[in-house]
Amino acid sequence: MEFKTMYYVVEQIDGDYAHLRRTNEEMEDTELVARALLPDAICEGSKLKYEMLQYEIIG
Repeated sequence: MEFKTMYYVVEQIDGDYAHLRRTNEEMEDTELVARALLPDAICEGSKLKYEMLQYEIIG
């Protein structure tokens, strides 16, 4: 099983969900992700790395 590393920026926080936009691949739509799966310290504009089924703040 191969795990890809993906990079995101938090576009918008909407209650218990965050809208994430991929930065390492061109995509038109954002992905809606439950905030429970994201680091507590995220805010709009946070940069995230998704690897091995976990999100990590990178900037």
